[in-house]
Amino acid sequence: MVKNQQQFTPTKDKRIKAPKNPTRESKEPLSSTKKKAVKKPLAKSKDKQVVQEVVAKKKVQSVQPKVGKAARKKKAVKVIFLGGVGEIGKNMTALEYGNDIVVIDAGLTFPNMEEMPGIDSVVPDVTYLAQNKDKIKGILITHGHEDHIGGLAYLLKEINPGTPVYGTKLTLMLIDNKLQEHHLQGVNLKVVVPGNRVKCGAFETEFINVNHSISGACALAIRTPVGLVYHSGDFKIDLTPVAGEPIDLQRISQLGEEGVLLYMGESTNIERAGYTMSETVVGTTLDHLFAENTSRRMIIATFASNVHRLQQIIDMAAKYRRKVALSGRSMLNVVDAAVKIGELTIPEGVLIDIDKTKNLFDGELLIISTGSQGEPMSALTRMSMGEYNKVTVGENDTVIISATPIPGNEKMVYRVINNLYKKGAHVVYESLEKIHVSGHACQEEHKILHTLLKPKFFIPVHGEYRHLKKHAELAERLGIPSHRILITEIGNCVELTEKEITLVENVPAGARLIDGEGFADGTSEVLKDRIRLSNEGLFSVAIATTGGYIINDPVVEARGYLFAENKCTLPELKEVVKKAVDSIRYYNGDKEELIVCIKKALRNYLYKKAKQSPLIVVSVVEV
Repeated sequence: MVKNQQQFTPTKDKRIKAPKNPTRESKEPLSSTKKKAVKKPLAKSKDKQVVQEVVAKKKVQSVQPKVGKAARKKKAVKVIFLGGVGEIGKNMTALEYGNDIVVIDAGLTFPNMEEMPGIDSVVPDVTYLAQNKDKIKGILITHGHEDHIGGLAYLLKEINPGTPVYGTKLTLMLIDNKLQEHHLQGVNLKVVVPGNRVKCGAFETEFINVNHSISGACALAIRTPVGLVYHSGDFKIDLTPVAGEPIDLQRISQLGEEGVLLYMGESTNIERAGYTMSETVVGTTLDHLFAENTSRRMIIATFASNVHRLQQIIDMAAKYRRKVALSGRSMLNVVDAAVKIGELTIPEGVLIDIDKTKNLFDGELLIISTGSQGEPMSALTRMSMGEYNKVTVGENDTVIISATPIPGNEKMVYRVINNLYKKGAHVVYESLEKIHVSGHACQEEHKILHTLLKPKFFIPVHGEYRHLKKHAELAERLGIPSHRILITEIGNCVELTEKEITLVENVPAGARLIDGEGFADGTSEVLKDRIRLSNEGLFSVAIATTGGYIINDPVVEARGYLFAENKCTLPELKEVVKKAVDSIRYYNGDKEELIVCIKKALRNYLYKKAKQSPLIVVSVVEV
């Protein structure tokens, strides 16, 4: 059910109504003789005894409703953390009450290539939700960033296809693009605006307008059977946003007066003192950079999803009479979606195809590109390496990186900057200019939220452990007792009642690694093998057999292995394999025994001679 919105028709409440008097059957009327006996004067001791029995019976009956209330005592709401705690990204939380579950966000994170070689992205393990898919009444999306929507398609493949997904217009447009990439049709997407309320089983959620680095960001005020739960989403307090309304502090204050049982607050910028700068600061910086580079070609890399930033950049290009070309698939998708719903306005004649940029003078052109995080396949990264055939970076280019490196991406970002400098470009980034402002609240803004909400219990979310710890300490300084604050990990399940908050038994959780169309869990042997391959290299051994007999010398090859001088040569290793083969009676045809024997002999020899442990693959082929 969605309130305050015409395009959604409220459904009737079909809950079974309880009888008006649950103890009526136990209250049988007294017989007429007993009624007369009660009205008789208390003349005889026998009459007194009858009256005492009747009074005693009434007393027993009168306490029965209290027993009924105890039997109907409210259950606890479970808060289940499937991602976004103890880490940056892949945010996902679930609330469960009886047979009802609502899911908050379904994000992904990008892998550390040193720890996850070849992996494209990482999403939450949704085993628990798949096991309880019939309980899921709705998915609530706070905003359209990858760390909040990137895992949604993988979740929808494992739960009931009709499960409604609620989000603001831009959020759902970005989601729809992803669903098309995954060939998911007929997903039940429901548009909301701030102020709308949606009913999902036992949970009623109100969407609250907040400021962030993307349009349509919302916090969630979730009314549960045990009390109000407030989930901040990602937010900052920007009283002078370049578009849209400021954060709805008035409504947040009203919720605080109503009484917030649990506050789950994002923690990304909790280590930073003061306030986050307004997005208008970026506009001032852009203005003077455009003015100083009138004869140079400009390339600006930013988050494709930061529509407000894109609007400022396009407006500045129009002011300085530059044509704008877009580079990168996600940039094209986001701009197309934002224009369709009116979130982004591009003056007529400003936008051109990137294939036509070679016909323009440098001072007439601006290229807006993806790659602000140094992603290996992004447009800016390929430009910096000279591998992008549409744009060749040179000495008359000014490259502006309008973003801050996400923790873990610093090396990739600075590698791109170094490569751009080597090509002669002038590079502008956050260390040099106020070219980026965060979308996340700093300490003083968090203090304001805590003061307005006045929560009874608090759980910090959206951050590594150090962020969660710092946020918990801030909450304690603001008056929340330490026993009412929990720092959680992925897989933790918390039971919430009106009076207490308790960690209970964990649920199945973790990470799923996405590589193209394939995926595996975070403990996959495939990933372990890739790490060993990248660290130590590979030895492959091929043995040919027929009729239970070995018919040829083994073939030994090495890949990615660094040979020590005068140690472990291929002829030596071939002899090691031969001795291993001769040591067993293979005429029994036991391939597994032969493989184990060869691996053991090679592993021991390589470690003894060169202190190395490469991956060893043995193939026994019947010919």
